[in-house]
Amino acid sequence: MEMEELIQEFSKRYTPEQTEVFRRAVEFAYQTHASQLRESGEPYIIHPLEVARIVMDMGMDAASVTAAVLHDVIEDGDNVTVESVQKLFGEEVAKLVDGVTKLTKSGKQTYITKKQEQSENLRKLFLAIAADVRVVIIKLADRLHNMRTLAYCNPFKRARKAKETLEVYAPLAHRFGMGAIKGELEDLSFMYHMPEEYASISKQF
Repeated sequence: MEMEELIQEFSKRYTPEQTEVFRRAVEFAYQTHASQLRESGEPYIIHPLEVARIVMDMGMDAASVTAAVLHDVIEDGDNVTVESVQKLFGEEVAKLVDGVTKLTKSGKQTYITKKQEQSENLRKLFLAIAADVRVVIIKLADRLHNMRTLAYCNPFKRARKAKETLEVYAPLAHRFGMGAIKGELEDLSFMYHMPEEYASISKQF
């Protein structure tokens, strides 16, 4: 089972106490997302598990990986609050989850122009950096997995997400010195934002 594999991998890098908290977080995320499916038709839990795996592979601390697997529970769960996450998993994890939730919500408001929307997203991102850089790391991992599975979205959403990733997330990864993530985000974005050009270049290799 993917959940058990991830927990086992976590246990090799972090303490038994941290592993127990992570196990409870995985179980909580599974219960929270139990009735939800991704656009691919797969169980939604696959997404937070993969985001946690990406964050762990970056070498981040245990709180970051735990927050990664919980990053959607406030937004998607019934009656899941920052306070309930804090009670179950501690203040540090709760603050990280809250930060990622606020970043996610920033893209769902109504703006007069696209330029205003992008500016607001950037403002939220930089405010998050000032508060705790780990929030942005988790958000980058979230965007990376979403881009890896973007093929299942409708064409309009693919184009919008690809453009946003090129303009906001890839440059942010570059600023953090994450060359591999920046490159993958750019490649995936280019494939959906400029499919004809991407196909033409791909044929040359």
